[in-house]
Amino acid sequence: MQLNTVMLQAAAGAPGGIFGGQGGMGPIFLMVGMFVVMYFFMIRPQAKRAKDQKKFADSMNSGEQIVTTAGIHGRINKANDDGTLQIEISRSIFMTIERSAVSMEMTAAYRKKADAAAGLTTTAVK
Repeated sequence: MQLNTVMLQAAAGAPGGIFGGQGGMGPIFLMVGMFVVMYFFMIRPQAKRAKDQKKFADSMNSGEQIVTTAGIHGRINKANDDGTLQIEISRSIFMTIERSAVSMEMTAAYRKKADAAAGLTTTAVK
């Protein structure tokens, strides 16, 4: 008898509305909302960053200055077919690294700093 009473109250629109009361759709909406927020603020930007990093790693050519995730500065000497790069870190000192070990952010910051220094020296020479 008690089950019938609860079912009738729920069907008739028991007090509490959509987000309150006993059970209902409130918890489901809340969980779906939390997932949507988590997707747009955490999962999507991380996937975009990974895609940009892969695109950057695939576009590197020989002769470019790079910085690895470990902070090693060098110039790409040769891009190997197995996904590795041979970099020259000093005169006649070579190191083989994975393409994924090159930091996109650190390399961009290094290049920006080098360009600023080059612009400063050309301005000073004029």
